[in-house]
Amino acid sequence: MDAADYYTGIVAEGYALLKGTHFPADRYADLIAASGEPALELGCGDGDPLLELRRRGLEVEGVDSSADMLARCAQRAAAAGLEVVTHHQRMEDLDLDRRFATIFLAGPTFTLLPDDDLARRALAAIREHLTEHGVAEIPLWVPPPRDDLGASRRVQTEDGTTVTFTALSEEYDVTHRTRTTHVRYERWARQPSETVEVAERDWVIHWHTQDSFGVLAQEAGLQVVAMTDLDNTAVTGDEEQFVVTLTR
Repeated sequence: MDAADYYTGIVAEGYALLKGTHFPADRYADLIAASGEPALELGCGDGDPLLELRRRGLEVEGVDSSADMLARCAQRAAAAGLEVVTHHQRMEDLDLDRRFATIFLAGPTFTLLPDDDLARRALAAIREHLTEHGVAEIPLWVPPPRDDLGASRRVQTEDGTTVTFTALSEEYDVTHRTRTTHVRYERWARQPSETVEVAERDWVIHWHTQDSFGVLAQEAGLQVVAMTDLDNTAVTGDEEQFVVTLTR
């Protein structure tokens, strides 16, 4: 399923509640301080860390392919009294009227692009939107096979509604570097016996090795400046998570 269609409805509503990883703004504020403004967050979703960066007065815009996620971002911005510019576009079709000194993703959202062709297009679009000395930072993730099939993650909102996420089954394809997980989201009313909404979707992760991503970047006209782990230490080659820094 396309990411723009995946992050709709109950999935967009439950995203902030159910996500397992949070992205503190300090890392991206430091990146922008080093690389310059204006900055652009790709896959900004419902506003983390975009809103905090705007609260700090940084000139940062956001892009996301999901209209529902951008609507939630706008609601959060309005509640916080923040002015935020966002764009409803796909990463691979990025077409904005300005260039940016810093382009970044705050998590491995790049792996939602389901094949190398779309990844290459996205990298070419990033290149076209960088200033001459601009820097792009892309976190990547090589996911292992899931070990929690059938188990549910459950959270409860302030109004008593319960939201659950369950990974039902999985196809792990090493040849094509994809992990496709069939998942179910459920939202329950105050009475657990009453189901309010159910959505089942296929969540596709298309991963990149350090070597394969380097080739794609070169084909898109970008130069790899650095590959590091999450602690900014040079990679050894077998990291499950790593960050790639790119320039034109």
